[in-house]
Amino acid sequence: MPSSNSTAAVGILMLNTRFPRIPGDIGNALTWPFPVHFKMVEGASPQQVVHNKGAGLLEPFIEAAHELIANGADGITTSCGFLALFQDELAAAVPVPVVTSSLMQVDLVNRMLPPTRRAGILTILASALTDQHLAKAHVPAGTPIGDTSHGRAFNQAILGNEPEMDIDQARADNIAAALALQAANPDLGALVLECTNMVPYAADMAEATGLPVYTIETFVTWFQSGLSPRRFGDAK
Repeated sequence: MPSSNSTAAVGILMLNTRFPRIPGDIGNALTWPFPVHFKMVEGASPQQVVHNKGAGLLEPFIEAAHELIANGADGITTSCGFLALFQDELAAAVPVPVVTSSLMQVDLVNRMLPPTRRAGILTILASALTDQHLAKAHVPAGTPIGDTSHGRAFNQAILGNEPEMDIDQARADNIAAALALQAANPDLGALVLECTNMVPYAADMAEATGLPVYTIETFVTWFQSGLSPRRFGDAK
């Protein structure tokens, strides 16, 4: 673990992708105000992780996590919320804290809201987000879930692993999905974004819905602050 006068580094287990990693995306180093180490996991395509539940990838993820730790990572996260499936196994396999998925925030966000409000999940593909994923992240049963599957650019680029993306249209896709989830659930009090590639559009969704939005960026920033607590002057 880091010493009290150091800044902890977060190791990010990356899917094997080629789509654009714009500022805000978990895979763009400019997103983070603290040191991060990236490690791409061979075979971890969006197709394999989202559609096939990461079949055959647990050991490669564990091996990659150990490599990140050997290179100085003080905590581990991943670049896909669907990897909540590996939370328990990864946490048991490595000697540093692990947060695999933004979905782990849902229960906490609910506790911050009045009893008449609840958090909703915005995911890239609701049909692939199973009860098993939700249980692994301790998401309460009945949590509202929306997705960007009806958009024109975002899912095509991310799930299709395309080298280019219409950023403006991707933003519009995310805003439309957030508004649709809100319209379908009048008791919505906050959004939790499953997808780590949605972070660049979080501020737009918050503005459009008037709701707080929690993402992998909010989660990992909190996570890292505990790995390396701020020192106040010469306080002992």
